[in-house]
Order: sequence, then structure tokens, then C-alpha cells
Amino acid sequence: MKFSLSWLQEYLPIEMTTEELAEGLTMAGLEVDSVTDRYAYLDSVLTGKIVEIKPHPNAEKLKVCLVDTGDEKRTIVCGAPNAELGMITACALPGTVFPNGAVLEKGFIRNQESSGMLCSKSELGIGLDAAGIISLPPDTIVGQKLAGALGISDMVFEVDLTPNRPDCLGIIGIAREIAAIQGSRLQYPDIESFCPGQSIAKYTSVEIQNPDLCPRYSAGLLLDVSVGPSPFWLQDRLLSIGLRPINNLVDVTNFVMMETGQPLHAFDFDMLSEKRIVVRAAEKGEIFTTLDNKERSLLPGMLLICDAEKPIALAGVMGGMNSEISEKTINVLIESACFNPGSIRKTSKTLGLNTDASFRFERGVDPGGTVRALKRAALLMKGVAGGRIVDGVVDENPIPASESVIQLSMRTTNRLLGMHFDQETIAAHLSSIDFSVNTINEDSLEVTVPSFRVDVSRHEDLVEEIARLSGYNNIPTTFPLIPADTKPLPKRLTIKDQIKSQFVGYGFTEVINYSFAKRSAADQLRLKSDDPGRSVMEILNPLSEDQAVMRTSLIPGLLETAYRNVSHQIKNLKLFETGKVFFNTRGKSFQPQEVEQLSCLWTGKRVESSWYGNDSDCDFFDLKGAAEGLFHSLRLEKIRFTALPLEKCSYLKPGHSAEIYIEGEPVGTIGEVHHEVLSNYNLKQAVYTMELNLDLLIPRIPEIRKYKSLPKYPSVSRDITIIVDRGIEAQSVMDALEKIDEKILEKTKLFDVYAGGKLPSGKKSLSLRLTYRSTEKTLEDDFVNDIHRQISSVLIRTFNATLP
Repeated sequence: MKFSLSWLQEYLPIEMTTEELAEGLTMAGLEVDSVTDRYAYLDSVLTGKIVEIKPHPNAEKLKVCLVDTGDEKRTIVCGAPNAELGMITACALPGTVFPNGAVLEKGFIRNQESSGMLCSKSELGIGLDAAGIISLPPDTIVGQKLAGALGISDMVFEVDLTPNRPDCLGIIGIAREIAAIQGSRLQYPDIESFCPGQSIAKYTSVEIQNPDLCPRYSAGLLLDVSVGPSPFWLQDRLLSIGLRPINNLVDVTNFVMMETGQPLHAFDFDMLSEKRIVVRAAEKGEIFTTLDNKERSLLPGMLLICDAEKPIALAGVMGGMNSEISEKTINVLIESACFNPGSIRKTSKTLGLNTDASFRFERGVDPGGTVRALKRAALLMKGVAGGRIVDGVVDENPIPASESVIQLSMRTTNRLLGMHFDQETIAAHLSSIDFSVNTINEDSLEVTVPSFRVDVSRHEDLVEEIARLSGYNNIPTTFPLIPADTKPLPKRLTIKDQIKSQFVGYGFTEVINYSFAKRSAADQLRLKSDDPGRSVMEILNPLSEDQAVMRTSLIPGLLETAYRNVSHQIKNLKLFETGKVFFNTRGKSFQPQEVEQLSCLWTGKRVESSWYGNDSDCDFFDLKGAAEGLFHSLRLEKIRFTALPLEKCSYLKPGHSAEIYIEGEPVGTIGEVHHEVLSNYNLKQAVYTMELNLDLLIPRIPEIRKYKSLPKYPSVSRDITIIVDRGIEAQSVMDALEKIDEKILEKTKLFDVYAGGKLPSGKKSLSLRLTYRSTEKTLEDDFVNDIHRQISSVLIRTFNATLP
């Protein structure tokens, strides 16, 4: 909502500075977004004195003027007939932006240099006179800004209104708020001279067929008007807030709308069939041409303003070409109505037609203000277009607005606000914005809400009004009465934070993707038809095809993130994400099963290229090492990595992937992404991923830390190399060592795997380092060697192995 200071001052004197006014409105709940001087463009227009005039060598009607602008003399080509020697006038300098948007540039006119422009009032937007350049008094100081010389300045405020304040979509509504802030009196426009009577009933009538969509419709009539340009004051008012003048009748409807907040419409009365108005809903298949000369296909239920035969306006949105005001208009019917906000909004949004009128009707107009705005418009039209006002108005009001009366409790109000208001103070605040207040008893007031405040309907609304009128900054700051002690965070949140910190420490970057995925995500991952990942929950109203279903895996989001980065030449990536996935296990009528997962992705080089490191690609064991580090930090035990069966290798590459077990239960997968999946995501480099089910992993994390004393005695290490079948997993050997009930065997480690060379076909060698330690004594070599031989024999028997 825009308004100019000069327009506002027609309704009350402003006793505050511009800054104080903006601050006062903002603190009253009407946030001021900007304050600008509408004449700021005149800063580059100076007063100049014509000190020399010569005829233009190449044009009879042009003159070459030498103009003194104080600091220099400029050569300016001018065609104004009233330009004369010694005249002080308005001189626009190059760079000036005129009200019509044109930018003045230094140039040549008929091969004669011109470094400015001598301007008329019309060209500068400060008057209608276009016959000649401005003539200023001879004692005007040369070289000063024209705005200062003329004493013109008008600040324009732009207020960001909340949807519940349609009463401030008119300047009078803003003025009412300022009057309450200042404690001054609001002066309403005079409409007393409007002639009462019923003569209008002889000329026209109004029929409302859908009173639920149009509870009130008022109409007035002017005869023998003269359509033409508006006087300057009217044009200037509209231009000050960014509206374009059209003609005197239409300009009055726009002026009154911006003044009162009540949209109006003017019809050419002679173009109405049977000279009457019918308000009805559109029928299926109706076509209507609006004022923008576009045919609109209407839906049943859209409200129309019609004459006896045809539609003439889209109610509350836009008029029609078949009844618009033109230069030939002689008789005018003025519409001032109240429409159902929901109906207008639906029509406006369906047709994609947003207007100043629909903006106000959608939020709700004053149902008691239609006749007042109508009379104001009729009187203004008579003043600017002549003619005769037909006595009286047609006012059809089948559903009168009910008066809202609210009982306000002092005790409850003060409790909610934390204040100590008395009845007089509260009554004064509410009366300042035209609420009617009566005392019931010591604690209660009876408040009658004015019809223009369609947003106030309950006790809490009145409390809010009192809070803002007394000043939000005057409400004391208090702290909630809550105990100072706090509770520890839930285990799940603490562990999730620990996991994130761990991966960040490993050099990974956390990403957050949408919980939605494209329908083809399962196909891109090569999931089988019975894979749980295909049990997707569809979105009823998706934002796009790429967000049509709830995700069943975090992997697609990570792969898409990797593609976006690789396409920008960021090829070394270490990413992780925690989040929920959703499985449609019980049908569309039920909530999906939610599972929290952790997924990681590693691609590119193991480390960034540098002078101190080898430039090598990451592999499966890099990501496996990160997983093992995570499990160790979470104090998880009995972790197994075993080859992922071929039937489970959907998006992972067979032979290069593993299933992760904790205490014998599968909790996730890890491995290299299948080349077909990489192709589906336009990735050309190897990618390794891991996916963990946090719902299964977190409950297994021990809450109690176990203390273990530092060893007192040294350890002894022995190595063993065995040759086994290639199909035997190294993890199986490690598991066999763990099952051997040998107290002094402290740790086992696989440090080498070899195949090929002189080894038999189908065989491989595994080299392990076994660490022995006693908690009671220093171990002797003979004792350790004996134990080591026994363990070696167990491995040879268990895996049918041989020694090198």
C-alpha cells in the first residue's frame, strides 16, 4: 500500500517528522518498507538563466540558448516559443530521468550540440502546461535545485500490510491509525451535499441472484457527464502512488478506491440492456471479454455483473469491453459492492487476473462502506465531469452485516499482556480507532467493532489492538518461569551428532537432500521387482516429476549431488547424509514406515594432489576404513564385512561389495557402484558408497564405558602365512581366530593378501600377524611359539590350508 504525505495531510495534520511517522506506523503493526521523495528525479534539474539566444543554423523553429546554471554555462537547443533573453527557467542536466521514464542524454540536434533541456511543467510532471518552458521569478537564485526553488517535496510511504488489515488498503485507514498515534482527530471527506431521494428507481434497478456471493450491491447514476482528461490535482494524486491516469471518470473510481479502500466501477449506462443490473453466477461455457481485450472462459460459480442480456463485468475483478467508459459516454452508472472474498480470490487465481480491486475484495471490504464510497465518487465525478447526480442510490442488501459485539475482560487482558491497564486507558485506545466502548462493570467492557474491521471477531483480537496501540515496545520484557536445570539430549540425537562429527573429521562433507525422489530412482539403481526399495509412497500433489515419491534410499540423492559437482569439475568428493527413508508397507491409506539411515559416498583421488603424496584413486578399502573407524569410535564390537551375495548386488558391483554385520545381524552394505548405475547418473569415474540402518545400529551402541587398565607386560608378535582357496574370505579366517579360546591372544591383523605368481591356480595366500600378551607375566618365546603352532594347526585344519 502506497500513500503520499501530501495526500495524507488532506485528512489530518501531521505532527511528526517523516522518520517518526515511519517508526510510529511500524510499531503500530503497519510495517513501512520504504520512504522516498517522489520528486527526487528533480535533483538533476537546476534553475538556469538564458544569457544568450541565437537562431539554430539548421532549423527555423529552434533556438540555440546559452544557459547559465551557476557553475557553468551550457549550450542548449530549445524550441519553446516563450524562451527569451534573461529568462530564468528549469534546466534539466544530462542523466535526468523524466516521469515518463525517458533519460536525458547529451547529444546533437540538427548538428548542433545540446548539453541539457529547458523544460515545461508537463515534461517535469509538476503541472499540465506544455505550451512553453517554465518561467521563474527574476529574483530566483541561479544554479539551485528546481525542487528547492519551487518548494516542492512529497514523501511517498510504502507499507507492507498483513492480509488481516484490509481496512488500511485505503489512505483513510492509514490516516485513522496515525490519528490514534498522534491523539489527533481524523477529518473525513464531506458527502453531505449528496442529494437523498428515490428518483434513481425510475432509471435503474439491481437484482442479486446469489446473495451468498454478493451480500450488498449499491449503485448510483450521473447524467450528462463530459468525459475527458482529469484535472491536474487528480492526475497528480494517482501518479504519486504509481497509478496511470485514464480519464476523469475512471480516475475518480481509482481515487476513491485508494482513498477509502472500497473498489468501484463505472459503467456506460447507455450500453446496459434494459438499464438494469443483474448479479449472478456464470454458467458453464460462458465467454467474457474483459477490459484488457482478452476473452475469458468462465467456470460455473464465478460471479458476474450483468445487464438484462449479457455479462458486463467480472465481479470484483475487472470490467468488460462492452460497457467501458469512453469519450462518447454521457450517462454513468457507479457500482459499489461487497463480494464474498473467497469467491473473488478463486476467480482471480483461476483466470490469472490480479487487479487492485480483486486484491482488496479478496481480503474483505467494509460491508457498511459501500454507500459512503458511492456518494463520494458521485460528488467527485460531478466536480470533474459536470452533469447531474440522480437523487438517491440503489442499495440492495439481502444479507446485512451483523454487528460484532465483544465483551472485554480487564483481568484477562492485563494477564495476557503483562500490563496494568485501567478501563479508561483501554477505552481511550479502542475509541481512537473508532471502536464503540461501553462499561458493563469494574472488570468488563462491551466493545462494538466497526464494520471496516472485518478482522476483529474475538476477545484476543481486541487484546492485540490494545497491545499495538499502547506500543509493543512498552510491554515489559519477562522471562518464563522454568527451572534452570536441563535434561540431557536423547541418546539418538547425541549419537547422530557424534557420527556427523566423526565423518567431518575424516574429511567428509555433510549434504542434505530433499526427502522426495523421482519415480525412476528405483530403476536407476537397478532394484529388483521385489526389492523393498520399490515400495514407494507417492506424493498427491508433487512440485515436479523429480519429487514425485518419498525416497526409499539416500543413495540416489548422493549420486545426483556427485554428478552436479563432477559436472563443475569437482571430481574428488567425500559426502555423507543422515536422514529418513520411507517405505509404503501398508498401502496408500496409511503412514509409511520410516527408517533412519546413514549413507556415504567417496569418489576421485584418495587425497588431493600434493608434492608429498602419491596421486592415487580411492578404493573400497578407503571407505571400509572410514566405516571401521566409526564403529571403533562408537565402541561397537563383533563387526563383520562379508561378500555381498550376487542376488543382492543391485546398485553395487558384484565382487567389489560387502554386507556389514553387527552381532550377526545385517545393518548395511558397502562397495563400488555398478557401472550401469553410474551410467544412469552420467558419472564416468568409480564411486564407492556405504549405507547403514541407524535404527538397527544405534540400539547396539553401549551406553556404559568399560575401563581397561594399561598393560603391564610387553607383547609378542608372530606372523603366519597360509595358502587357501580363493573363495575363502579373509574375514572367515579372522572369525576362526576369534573363536579360539586362547587368553593370551590379544589381537589379530591381516597385513597381506597375495594371488598369482607361483601360487597354484585358484589359491591365494593370507598373511596374518598375531599379537600375544599376558596380564600376569612376561611371555617367553618357547611358550609363545608353542601356542602359535597350535593356532596355526587349527587354521590349517579348518580351512584345508597349506603353508608356503
